[in-house]
Amino acid sequence: MKNGKLQVAVIGCGGIANQKHFPTLKSQADKCEIVAFCDIIHERAEKGAKEYGTADAKVCEDYREVMNDTEIDVVHVCTPNVAHCPITVAAFEAGKHVMCEKPMAATTEDAQKMMEAWKKSGKKFTIGYQNRFRNDTQMLHEACTAGDLGEIYFAKAHAIRRRAVPTWGVFPDKAKQGGGPLIDIGTHALDITLWMMDNYEVESVTGSVYEKLGHLEEATKGNMFGAWDPKTFEVEDSAFGFVKMKNGATIFLEAAWAINMKESREAATTLCGTKAGAEIIGGMSKAEGEYDLIINKTSHGRLTEETLSAGGTIAFFEGGSDKPEEVECKQWLEAILNDKEPLVKPEQAFVVTKILDNIYKSAAEGKEIKF
Repeated sequence: MKNGKLQVAVIGCGGIANQKHFPTLKSQADKCEIVAFCDIIHERAEKGAKEYGTADAKVCEDYREVMNDTEIDVVHVCTPNVAHCPITVAAFEAGKHVMCEKPMAATTEDAQKMMEAWKKSGKKFTIGYQNRFRNDTQMLHEACTAGDLGEIYFAKAHAIRRRAVPTWGVFPDKAKQGGGPLIDIGTHALDITLWMMDNYEVESVTGSVYEKLGHLEEATKGNMFGAWDPKTFEVEDSAFGFVKMKNGATIFLEAAWAINMKESREAATTLCGTKAGAEIIGGMSKAEGEYDLIINKTSHGRLTEETLSAGGTIAFFEGGSDKPEEVECKQWLEAILNDKEPLVKPEQAFVVTKILDNIYKSAAEGKEIKF
């Protein structure tokens, strides 16, 4: 630490760094300052340093320069998925705390290496699942923790976009990302659902992965982010998984960037319990500040529904902004400063990656994968 503030380095200065990490770290200027910017495209690192960095911020293209700087306390890994593992492992070996963007890794093997390096380091580790910090997810988690839903034995994890294929960065590049919508947005929906159920004991996974629309010129029309190039589209356009838990509970996961389905539901979940059920219908598909959490149950012999008001507040955190990404950043930095566990625990994120990885494997091998 320097001047009473955590010294932060950001590795990968592209879209997610500019949209989320740079502004949220700046919002916590009383706790940290960004002192290093690393990207394989030098101009992106320079731009980040100029807009968000300290006057003497380091700018580099090789992440090993960041690891060799003993004054850096915290590393945020914002690179394509396949680079998460080597950078995170190097950061732990260099004695840094690490926030890695979702998902933890592209494969179970890489995630395992990250877990082993973390356990040896004694440092803090978390994964960027900011959707846990929305008002609706916070309220639903509080209800689940209180036992309001009873035993949750069936759930659906929703990550459906009718036409919203990302056309920037490396999203369609399988070698860099490891997959398409399943690993990109399916990971958020699965994380929320497992967290609500508080169940990470998996029995088996069965998956189906489709490349039906990604290569069709006609399907690109109407895409939210403009037409994608079918010739360079290398990943799935939709994927589905059936997850059986050791206690008999089941989860159905649906993920798509492009599918002929009317309703979009992203980072959303459906839970069925013995006392009540709950649905987050739109999730990220809703405008900021709009919530559609509905809890259904029986009351006085009748079927009833309770809906969250848009005026709700964050359940577990005092003060600050309602923006989920800012609340995420605040609690992460406070976990380091106060030696507490971050809300998103590495063990939980590891299970998410293992399930996603095995949905891909199940689809490729045409069989159920036992854990």
